[in-house]
Amino acid sequence: MTASSTFGLSSEARNLHWLLSNLVEEVPGLLSVAVVSSDGLLLLSSDPERAVGPAAAFARQDGPKGSSADLATIVSGLASLTQGAAKLMDGGGVKQTMISMADGSVFVMSISDGSLLGVHATPDCDMSVVAYHMALFVGRAGHVLTPELRSELRKSMESAL
Repeated sequence: MTASSTFGLSSEARNLHWLLSNLVEEVPGLLSVAVVSSDGLLLLSSDPERAVGPAAAFARQDGPKGSSADLATIVSGLASLTQGAAKLMDGGGVKQTMISMADGSVFVMSISDGSLLGVHATPDCDMSVVAYHMALFVGRAGHVLTPELRSELRKSMESAL
């Protein structure tokens, strides 16, 4: 996130950008991070161009909008599937979903009002560290992610394309 990407945004939106940047910088092995609205739209994302070190080997930029847009699509689909499964099993609300693959991991955590935090990480990431930092982000972001702020973030993402 650059200063120019947050120019003109409210202090709440800038704070969320800062929280996301902080998450990406503090947690080793993160490839892509996305905040997704309840209707599946990308609200906030990490910048895959900033990946350095081991993460740079895994970061990719193909597709119409890059890996964060791909992650947003995956997060939205996973959330729909897990919510359906929870409903069928009378399991209550879904708090977290984690998929471990041979070449990476995907984590999805509920933020508030249907919004989601999704993370794509390297295969050697420490899953407990990723989950812990995601929970911190959710705790800090959940109370400020109002309908007005979601609308502002959505417009900001659309104007950046």
